[in-house]
Amino acid sequence: MTELTPAMVVRELDRYIVGQKEAKKAVAIALCTRERRKKVPDDMRREIIPKNILMIGPTGVGKTEIARRVAGLLNAPFVKVEATKFTEVGYVGRDADSIIGELVESSFMRVYERRLKEVETKAETLANEKLVRYVCQQLAPESPKRARVKIAGVSSGAGRTVPRRGPDRRLVAKLLETSKLDDQMVEIEVSDEAYTFDTSFATDYSYYYDDYADGYGDPRFHRSRSQKRKVSIKEARRILKRVEANKLLDINQVVDEAVHHTEENGVVFIDELDKLIGPKVEVGRDISGEGVQRDLLPLLEGTTVMTRFGPVKTDHILYVAAGAFHQSKPSELIAELQGRLPIRVELSRLALEDLERILTEPANALTKQYQALMAAEGVELEFAADGIREIAHYAVLMNERAENIGARRLSTVMEKVLEDLSFTASERRGEKVVVDAVYVRDRVARLVKDEDLSRYIL
Repeated sequence: MTELTPAMVVRELDRYIVGQKEAKKAVAIALCTRERRKKVPDDMRREIIPKNILMIGPTGVGKTEIARRVAGLLNAPFVKVEATKFTEVGYVGRDADSIIGELVESSFMRVYERRLKEVETKAETLANEKLVRYVCQQLAPESPKRARVKIAGVSSGAGRTVPRRGPDRRLVAKLLETSKLDDQMVEIEVSDEAYTFDTSFATDYSYYYDDYADGYGDPRFHRSRSQKRKVSIKEARRILKRVEANKLLDINQVVDEAVHHTEENGVVFIDELDKLIGPKVEVGRDISGEGVQRDLLPLLEGTTVMTRFGPVKTDHILYVAAGAFHQSKPSELIAELQGRLPIRVELSRLALEDLERILTEPANALTKQYQALMAAEGVELEFAADGIREIAHYAVLMNERAENIGARRLSTVMEKVLEDLSFTASERRGEKVVVDAVYVRDRVARLVKDEDLSRYIL
């Protein structure tokens, strides 16, 4: 990111997002300002606070996508939260501090996966050596006499005569290397020495940590008890590779790097901020509106949040908040929160021409996605200009008739247009299908005409 300029950030965003130049510009400046901060002297660096952003605009116009793409461009920890999911501290529901917990977990997973790749080759070698030992032990005869042991995968079919010490390790290693034993079952043991963290199935990270004093402490991976598992050799190789990789990692270093990356580069997108604005509560406390605003405020002002990974400072995390503000105004937010969102940008509604461009121009445009999907079945899919316009027309019509969900409506209309083709694509290999205006109308017009039906389907 240190080599990027705001103009370069905007050009990158243009590859995926149509229009909304002001929002792109504001986000690009905020990000580059944060990178510039890292180059100034230490005493001044501490004084420079993030230029947090408030995006104002209806749903489906690109607010979330801008924030997500920028975080991806930076390879920064990113989390999106909905403000309405939180309640004031002390009440049933999620506390605002959990946002930072999610952010640092996202950072940890990034660092963890990257570190795993760094030790992947060595871990694979160690795993294969251990797997050879397991296979040889389980093929070795129990009798002191010489015995005939049939090793699966040997083409002779007659087996080999091996001494009591067991089968030839070189032969077993060769068979394992060529995957000829992958379907055979083997019993492996995961020892107490191995960390058991496995991102392929882990969703509740707290399972892997020791208990904390008072709920906090330095995170340490929970060590498993020694256990035996009977699995296929293919699965055993995967398990042992992950075990050996974890043993090669210094988890404390991974955690320290993840926390630092979160503090310096984290991006939080807070959606539906406008829904925290409501009528004043005369009796009791408002646990879903102003109370949540006040709980969010310390995060934006800069505080230290205790997480399972240890303390995390929020002083230089970038916050991008958003809301439609149809029935309220940003000025109705509490004054302190307004002050911590100094950059305001308004995103425009999407017109017919914008939706046409969204269907074709971005690198991940829907038309390109469907063309790739059909090409996988051997079907050539082509979108005519009038077909694109017709799809955009029906999306606009449905947004006007029902709730306006912006560009998200395109996915619904497109799916309906291509539903039959998607169902029969495997039987239409070698065909070319042109989606023009007539093709679109034949599949959507009847639904749009029936207003009651279109509300459910489109």
